Amino acid sequence: MRAHVAGRVVAITGGARGIGREIARQLAAAGARVAIGDCDSDAVAATATELGPAVYGLPLDVTDTVSFRDFLAAIEAQCGPVDVLVNNAGVMWAGPFDTEPESATRRMLEVNLHGVIRGVQLAAPAMAARGHGHIVTIASAAARLSPPGESTYAATKYGVRGYLTGVREELRGSGVRLSMIMPAVVDTELAAGTATGAAKLLQPTDVASAALRVITRPRFEVTVPGYVGPLSRVVDVVPQRARDVVLRRLVPNQVAATQGSSARARYQSQLLTPTDTENTDDHD
Repeated sequence: MRAHVAGRVVAITGGARGIGREIARQLAAAGARVAIGDCDSDAVAATATELGPAVYGLPLDVTDTVSFRDFLAAIEAQCGPVDVLVNNAGVMWAGPFDTEPESATRRMLEVNLHGVIRGVQLAAPAMAARGHGHIVTIASAAARLSPPGESTYAATKYGVRGYLTGVREELRGSGVRLSMIMPAVVDTELAAGTATGAAKLLQPTDVASAALRVITRPRFEVTVPGYVGPLSRVVDVVPQRARDVVLRRLVPNQVAATQGSSARARYQSQLLTPTDTENTDDHD
C-alpha cells in the first residue's frame, strides 16, 4: 500500500482536526506529500508542525472560490500538481428541523455541499488535462440513512452523492477517479453529543484507513462500517411500513440524543450568527 501512495501530492480540506488530521497523518506515514487546509489558520499550522516535514499547513475557506483556488495553487507551487484531493471539510447542526437557525442551514449547504462542488470544479479539470487524478470526498452514512435531527445535514450529503454520481459519468475516460466514503458516527467534535444508533462509534483512524485503501484501490462508494451500504440497499426495497420499523431500530434519533446536551450546544454555537443565537435563546 505504501508503494502506491509514496510521492503522491495530496490536498486535504478541513485538515486541522479530527478525520482530516488523521488522514494526513496516515498518508504522510505512507510517504505522500500532504497539504492540509483549514479556516482555522493557527490550528492548521500547529497540526502541520506536529505531523512533521511531509505535511504543509495552509489557510483555506472552502466556501470562497478565491481561497480554494489559492490553496491549490500554493500546493502546486510548493509540491507539484495535486494528485489527490480529499474533500473532508464539514459542519453539522443537529436538532428539531423547525428550530434549526437559518445561518446553520446556510453554513451546512455552503461547506458540505457547495464546498465539495467547488473543490471538484477547481481540481478535476487540471487532473483531466494531465490524464490522471483522484478526488476523495468524506461524506456520511446520512447520504443513505437520514437520521431524525440531521435532516439538512443529510440533505447536503444526499446532494454530494447525487452530484458526484453525475460528474463521475462526465469524467469517464478522463483518467480522473471519484470516490465517496460514507462513515457512520465518528468520535469527532462534529458529532459531540449525538447518538450512534445500532452501529458502534467509529474513530478517525477508521475513516482515515478507509481513505488510504480507496486511494490505493479506487472505488466509487465506500461505507464504514462496510455493512451499511448493502443494508441500506436492502432496506430500500422493502415495503415502507417494514422499512420504518427497521430504520427506527438502526438509525439514531438525534432529536432525542441532543436534547439538553451541553457538548452539542458548545459546538453548535460556532455555527450561529449573534442574531440567531439571540433568537434561539428567546425560544428556550
